[in-house]
Amino acid sequence: MRPLTFHMLAADLAGKASEHMPDWWRRIDEDPAWRSYSEYGLAVGYGAIAVVAAVQLARIQMRVPEYGWTTQKVFHLLNFLVASLRLGVFAFWAKVSHAHEPVIQAVLLDLPGLLFFSTYTLLVLFWAEIYHQARSLPTSKLRPIFVTANAVVYIVQMGLWVFTAVASGEATEVGRIAGCVFLAIVSVAAALGFLVYGGRLFLMLRRFPVESRGRTKKLREVGFVTVICATCFTLRALIVAWSALDKQDADLDVWQHPLLDIIYYSLVEIVPSALVLFILRRLPPRRNPQGNAGSYQPIPAR
Repeated sequence: MRPLTFHMLAADLAGKASEHMPDWWRRIDEDPAWRSYSEYGLAVGYGAIAVVAAVQLARIQMRVPEYGWTTQKVFHLLNFLVASLRLGVFAFWAKVSHAHEPVIQAVLLDLPGLLFFSTYTLLVLFWAEIYHQARSLPTSKLRPIFVTANAVVYIVQMGLWVFTAVASGEATEVGRIAGCVFLAIVSVAAALGFLVYGGRLFLMLRRFPVESRGRTKKLREVGFVTVICATCFTLRALIVAWSALDKQDADLDVWQHPLLDIIYYSLVEIVPSALVLFILRRLPPRRNPQGNAGSYQPIPAR
């Protein structure tokens, strides 16, 4: 009897999952029209996010031009970059999918996801700094931890890209599964970050007196953003883990599953980005004649 390997176990689980895929799902996968609709639909969705983020960034700069790159400005800039990269990929998917080197396609698909991770963990960093300052805890290590964590994520992903470039045969499948597992782990870590610091900040705000100015709005803001971001990163982890086990029906790096791609990119990036940008839409106060911007703070601004 042959020993049971991870690859064999994954193939067995994928086969069982494939047996339960409904016929209508398979018909959509085989329909060229659905593939075209999904390409252009996702391109339009990301285009809208890019426009909103760019407009908001411009409005903030016009409101307080004397400030440098605040957390709020960087957040909107990164949202714009993520959406613009996704827009380019989906608008020109025919060329991307026929790239001569698999690593080129991998970079174009993975890099926006990494930037999305950096964009929203920036919110976690901001909340962590607020919480630590309110509790009179040291904040000097928070930014180095944020930078180090992001650097590790990018370095590991670059290593996976290099492995993809040099791999052949069964090693290519191992690299694909490793990439999916890594992205799932990163997504779970991001979700936990939102739950920990979003939850702590929410509970801290609840202890403020009811009559405190802006308390209710901040509570709603932090609560909604925490739920939205923790949910989207958890969904990303689950779908990517499924993709690792079921290449036939859940591979996110090919355009043979248009409905899955619409569901995946909408639920884990487009809809969460739109909601968070709407919730954090308020502009900072104008600088007063005395040269003091009052209570201006980056994300979320009042």
